[in-house]
Amino acid sequence: MLRIVHEGGEREAGPGTQVGLDELCRMAAQEMLGVALEAERQAYLERHAGAVDGEGRRVVVGNGYARAREITTAAGRVAVQAPRVDDRRPGERYISALLPPYMRRSPKVTEVLPLLYLRGLSTGDFLPALSAFFGSGAGLSASTVGRLTEAWQAEHERWQRRRLAEVDYVYLWADGVHFTVRLEEDRLCCLVLVGVRPDGRKELVAVQDGYREDTQSWLDLLRDLRERGMRDPELAVGDGALGFWAALREVFPRTREQRCWVHKTANVLASLPERVQREATRALHAVSGAATRAGALDAARAFAGQFAQWPKATAKVADDLERLLAFHDFPSEHHAHLRTTNPIESTFATVRLRQRVTKGAGSRSAGLAMAYKLLDAAQQRWRRVNAPHLVAVVRAGGVFVDGVLQERAVSPDASDDARHGRYAA
Repeated sequence: MLRIVHEGGEREAGPGTQVGLDELCRMAAQEMLGVALEAERQAYLERHAGAVDGEGRRVVVGNGYARAREITTAAGRVAVQAPRVDDRRPGERYISALLPPYMRRSPKVTEVLPLLYLRGLSTGDFLPALSAFFGSGAGLSASTVGRLTEAWQAEHERWQRRRLAEVDYVYLWADGVHFTVRLEEDRLCCLVLVGVRPDGRKELVAVQDGYREDTQSWLDLLRDLRERGMRDPELAVGDGALGFWAALREVFPRTREQRCWVHKTANVLASLPERVQREATRALHAVSGAATRAGALDAARAFAGQFAQWPKATAKVADDLERLLAFHDFPSEHHAHLRTTNPIESTFATVRLRQRVTKGAGSRSAGLAMAYKLLDAAQQRWRRVNAPHLVAVVRAGGVFVDGVLQERAVSPDASDDARHGRYAA
């Protein structure tokens, strides 16, 4: 029996050697696994104790133990001799649910490998990083991750064909993210859509290779979504890339447009000298952060007057003002979510980390599958939008003026500007 060594040496562990905490856990795991496997076999034998042949002899009996093998578990490498069963019934075979044939890693360890890879651990670092932890490097090779990547590609292809008639996306964020493909000249342009369902949950809608962020690429993606049953969102949020908006107007013409304020601010500052950029940033924040549309229009006029000597910069705001302020026609609780494409931008920070480590995926399909798996994992942590119950109100046709729900419906004969709460500049 195992005994723990205390200071002073009154008691010993085994033949006089002290057992460390990790080794103790490993030994306990090995012993418990052996007990569990034996109990599993005994339950199987008892369940089929009545199975006999024509001469009354049992046809399901214990048959010793298989050759010892080592299994990588969260507690380290443990040696196991799996109990065997001789089941002579036609078409029947005993298979342990705890330890299936040929298993070399526990399911938890199998889950850890792609997680570490996606989070930035290079395949060449698997052996030195994990062998010390698990006690062995068996089953932790780079080829394991290679096989996982192939499985992710197949999973992504199945996901891209799923039906969308039973789901509904009220809001939609769109962005195109570019990153390097190591073995190809052209960079991968990953077209990403994230939606908000009527209960306020954010959900990944599409991840597709667009080759370039042009109208045709977005058309192909949006048409595919429509053919699979997706209906028009109430509002789409994106940057100023003309390709997406032209495609959106053709495929989902009812959807309102909201320009991303982060992208717009960067574009405006690029047209201003550095000495005034900090002041311009504050002025633009006054426009985007105004509580009402009228206040935003006043701030926009102030910006135009303050920076009038740079007409190129002021025109970027004035010419796009209606689409920059569309969020005012939706619940004020949602404004923080609708001003920017941050749900996509922040999530892709993990994708870019993976790209820096690997210097880019080996192929476009592998890079796309990697982006999909990272985004799929990330969406489990996405929180709902503020006041999620109001998303369903938006879908039901509720009218909001400066973010406030109007108690009375606007007359169907009213102008489009009135229904959407727009004001003249």
